[in-house]
Amino acid sequence: MQYRTLGHSGLKLSVVGLGSWLTYGSAVERDTARECVLRAWERGVNFIDTANAYARGAAEAVLGPILKEISRDALVLATKVYFPMGDSPNECGLSRKHVRDQLHHSLRRLQVEYVDLYQCHRFDTTTPLEETCEIMNDLVRAGKVLYWGVSEWNADQIAAAVALCRARGWAVPVSNQPQYSALWRRIEERVLPTCAQYGLGNVVWSPLAMGILSGKYARADKPPAGTRAAGPNREMMEEYFTQRVLDAVQQLKPVAQGAGCSMAQLALAWCLRQPAVTSVIVGATRVEHVDDNVATGDLHLDASAFAEVDRILAPVAAHEPYVS
Repeated sequence: MQYRTLGHSGLKLSVVGLGSWLTYGSAVERDTARECVLRAWERGVNFIDTANAYARGAAEAVLGPILKEISRDALVLATKVYFPMGDSPNECGLSRKHVRDQLHHSLRRLQVEYVDLYQCHRFDTTTPLEETCEIMNDLVRAGKVLYWGVSEWNADQIAAAVALCRARGWAVPVSNQPQYSALWRRIEERVLPTCAQYGLGNVVWSPLAMGILSGKYARADKPPAGTRAAGPNREMMEEYFTQRVLDAVQQLKPVAQGAGCSMAQLALAWCLRQPAVTSVIVGATRVEHVDDNVATGDLHLDASAFAEVDRILAPVAAHEPYVS
């Protein structure tokens, strides 16, 4: 496993991290979740990412007992805050109250005294940026959070947060968690350069485009039973789950074979070719998924393989700058 430093911090993350969105606490049994987490740990994954909103707290609750079996000092544990966790007006967003309350609940569910990385899950247009940055600084000073970051913020929002924190002498965000894959490249024009300029490392989600880049889908009208595209989460994939995209992805098979890796490993390595990307966050519903994805941490692929990925997928990928 390779490790990279997260932005301008001293924190080192495995280049492959394990996530829990749409898996633990919902689609995956507890015993299977335990097997996946412990196998990832055995294979050198030190970065585990979750969020309070995943399965409305259930993902954190499932992870809590499992993490007791892992060295806390060696683990980099990340969670997030923003999305509604109740019906009242103060149970959402990035206000001082909601952030403080939700960290308390996350620590209880995860059964830990602190989190290594606390991330603002989206930008909150209804709360002053100063209020959000100040509570994050307060939590860092209190030792409940070691580092803080953002997720799906645009370039201007990231720059504003860093400038404000620097001006006030507050803890500066060290990370960004955007969606990024060879089929979703919207952060390349502005977000990645801004993160590089201001010292944020990127821990990217959906690097396999929700499984499409693993090559398991051949027909848009007939996804294999038991896959995400055949279930209720299909709507999340609609933007790139088209026959044109799937046909292009199938052309990657000889590229992966020539590189001596799986299609999933090729897709993950493609993301990691970016110096601004610290880690790719993968989901796993079976131990075999863990083994295949984590093996990317030992790969050293030639740049020609990435050039082929670009040649094949760039015409069907989403490139428009991320601005929301």
